[in-house]
Amino acid sequence: MHPFAYVRAGTVEEATGALAAHPGARCLGGGTNLVDLMKLGVERPDVLVDVTRLPLDTVEELPDGSLRVGATVRNSDLAAHPLVRDRYPALSQALLAGASGQLRNAATTGGNLLQRTRCPYFQDLSKPCNKREPGSGCGAREGTHRDHAVLGHSAHCVATHPSDMSVALAALDARVELLGDDGAREIPADRFHRLPGDHPERDTEMRPGELVTGVLLPAATASLPSAYRKARDRASYAFALASVAAVLGTADDGTVTHVGLAFGALAHKPWRAERAEAALRGAPATADAFDHAVGLELETARPLRDNGYKVPLARNLAVDVLTRLARTTRTQEDR
Repeated sequence: MHPFAYVRAGTVEEATGALAAHPGARCLGGGTNLVDLMKLGVERPDVLVDVTRLPLDTVEELPDGSLRVGATVRNSDLAAHPLVRDRYPALSQALLAGASGQLRNAATTGGNLLQRTRCPYFQDLSKPCNKREPGSGCGAREGTHRDHAVLGHSAHCVATHPSDMSVALAALDARVELLGDDGAREIPADRFHRLPGDHPERDTEMRPGELVTGVLLPAATASLPSAYRKARDRASYAFALASVAAVLGTADDGTVTHVGLAFGALAHKPWRAERAEAALRGAPATADAFDHAVGLELETARPLRDNGYKVPLARNLAVDVLTRLARTTRTQEDR
C-alpha cells in the first residue's frame, strides 16, 4: 500500500483546513470503499483525513419540517430512523437495498455519496481506464459491459454510479451541503454527480478542499408516497442492474401534481428523469400515462453491445413503482 499521513480531525474547521492544505487528500469515514481501493492501488492519497469524530452524526428536524442528515450518520442508523421511514420511505428502502448489514453499520452518508464506480476496468490496474488514468482509454466499451451505462455515457467512459441512496436523494429533491474555503454552499442531489463527458475522472461537482457536511431532505416531499425498487442478479449483496426511485403526488381528480423520478445503474450518475416528469405533471396517474412518460425518457438511451436489456428492465420497474404509488395515494385519500 502507498504510504500516507493520517490526520484525525476534531472539528469541521480542522477537516477543511487539512483538505485545503493537502491537495488530493481523502476523507476517511467508514472506509468501506476507499480502503478497498487503496489496497488495490487505485486510490493513492498522501493524506487521510479521519472525519469520524466530527459532530455530523445526527439527524435533525428543522423548524420548516425538513430533515438535516449529518455526513457521518451511518447508513443503518439513517435507514432505521423513524422520521426517515415515515416521511421518506424511498430513502430507507434504498439504504436497506445496499450492501450487507455489516457494511451499512460502517458506511456513512457522505461516504455513500462519494463512493466510486465498481467497473472492473477501473479497479484493475492492468486494464485501460480513463477514470483512473485519463487518456488511457475505456476498456469497457468494447470489453465486458453488461452492467454499464445506457444513458449519458461518452466515448471516454461507460461506467455507472453504484449508490442506491443517491438515487433516492435525487428523486426526493434533496440537497447536499458542502463546506470549503469559500464558505458553505448547497447543491441539488441530482446535480451533485457528473456525467463523464471528456473528464470521467471527475465524479462530482465538489471543489478542491470541500467537505460534505450533510444532506437536507425537504419538507415538500416528506408527505408524499415514495418508493425504491432495485433489480439485481441475486437477491442480496449485489449492485443494481437497474433501479428506480419515485415520489408521487396526485389531486382529487387523479391527476399528477408532483412527481420525482430517478434511475440508478443506467448512467455515470443517478439519472433524474426530467422528460418523464414533465410529461406526467397534470396527466392522469395511470399505468398507460406512466408507460408513455417513461418511454419518452428512455428514448435517449444508447445501449452498448451487451446491455440493451437494461432499457426495458428500467421501463418496467419505473411503471410498476409509479403504478403502485398511485394506488397507495388513492387508498390514503379514501380513508
